[in-house]
Amino acid sequence: MTGLRFDLRDPPPGAAALRAEVRAFIAGHAHRWTPEVRARSWMGFDRDFTRAVGSRGWIGMCWPKAYGGAERSFLERNIVLEEMLAAGAPVGAHWIGDRQSGPLILRLGTEAQRQKYLPRIASGEWAFCIGLSEPDSGSDLASLRTRADRVPEGWRLNGRKIWTTFGHLCDWMIALVRTSPAPEGGARHQGLSQVLVDLKAPGVTIRPIRDLVGEQGFNEITFDDVLLPPDALVGEEGAGWAQATSELAFERSGPDRYLSSHPLLEAAVAELRGDASATPALGRQAARLWTLRAMSTAVAGMLQDGEDPVRQAALVKDLGNTFEQELPDAVRALVDTDAMPEEMRRMHAYLTQVVPTFSLRGGTREIMRGIIARELGLR
Repeated sequence: MTGLRFDLRDPPPGAAALRAEVRAFIAGHAHRWTPEVRARSWMGFDRDFTRAVGSRGWIGMCWPKAYGGAERSFLERNIVLEEMLAAGAPVGAHWIGDRQSGPLILRLGTEAQRQKYLPRIASGEWAFCIGLSEPDSGSDLASLRTRADRVPEGWRLNGRKIWTTFGHLCDWMIALVRTSPAPEGGARHQGLSQVLVDLKAPGVTIRPIRDLVGEQGFNEITFDDVLLPPDALVGEEGAGWAQATSELAFERSGPDRYLSSHPLLEAAVAELRGDASATPALGRQAARLWTLRAMSTAVAGMLQDGEDPVRQAALVKDLGNTFEQELPDAVRALVDTDAMPEEMRRMHAYLTQVVPTFSLRGGTREIMRGIIARELGLR
């Protein structure tokens, strides 16, 4: 049996100055954000705000300057992410590109792909979404049926993707598709590849899916004979499964896995300041938050060191989602809904409705626990 290592990390040089700079920047924008926008956190999509963030060099922070990046560390990037999420900033227009799509292109893309896509992600010009889940597949990603077949002009794409966050608002998708049949009797994840899809290309149909609060954050996207150029392939043909699962370490370990409900916790602390009877319960929530933060920062350090912390990321996501989902009930136990100030009540109402989705984003809780169990030698 092996352990799951989380090495504590010291703040990077200049951390306090960077944090103060980000807070000052946010203060110049936050007056326009409603309680619902703040509660929406990284699910808020605001291209103007994203372009402003890009102009400060805070998208693609770790990328080479040649591709629009700032050549800063993962730990510095974590500081910016923490401050944005703690404030409930609407970062959705650059979130996926900065967190996953850009790093994948940087690591595995061709030089032409890096030159084309990365500067436009870093500036906030292009927004990306992820094409993984499919109808009738549940969490069994290896059973996907969307195909990209080679044709003289490049690739011909057919199939469907579902639960695609921001798909109706984005410019590009990186989709996991089947490019060759799985070998007879072999592993189903063989023969999968990742391709870049222009979401405005002919044959792409996007149908928004309304959630419980009436918003259209998710989508079903259909591909009918969509022609992709020859250079649409990202990385190695047939290596898509390994590429996609490695990419998920970026998605599952970040501050978004424990800070999605943070504006509500902050409001509760402000409302209950001086109430000694509430101190123990608030202290327990703060202790959980800081433990998760230390774990997430450790994963950021591992990514910075070139490691592949898939299992550590899964644990951060599982524990972080539980913390986020339990927070509205914990706050309501301390402050009756009718006694909440209006902004706090509106944030609480929104989060109470959407927190069940938090453990679906980036893989279900059951999938995460299976990954953790394998690392611990339990399966």
